Amino acid sequence: MSAPQQVETVSTGADKAKLAAAGVLLLGGLVAFYLLAKQGPYVQWAVLLVLLAASVAAFFAAEQGKSLIAYGRESVRELKKVVWPTRKESLQMTGYVFAFVVVMALFLWLTDKTLEWVLYDLVLGWKR
Repeated sequence: MSAPQQVETVSTGADKAKLAAAGVLLLGGLVAFYLLAKQGPYVQWAVLLVLLAASVAAFFAAEQGKSLIAYGRESVRELKKVVWPTRKESLQMTGYVFAFVVVMALFLWLTDKTLEWVLYDLVLGWKR
């Protein structure tokens, strides 16, 4: 077996500053939302949404945000490779599952009744 590989993350000072700015903007938006309660709901929500958008922009400017976007793109690319079953195949497989469930239910019911008959009627002699 090979030794597990070490994953190294390189985080520059600029990335840390961008993430810190995103956190401060998010926190600032929440604080401003509650401090501006006397200004009315439109001002509250406008300030919150503007600061939230700025926070998201700061996050996606950092390396972690860029990695998240790349992950999303790769996920979409992989999803496009999936071969989805046709309607006919889906209905057939659903039918197989239902048939299997019915057969198993009958088998378990017969097993239960057989064991009940053997234990209660033959072994213990408890006739009903």
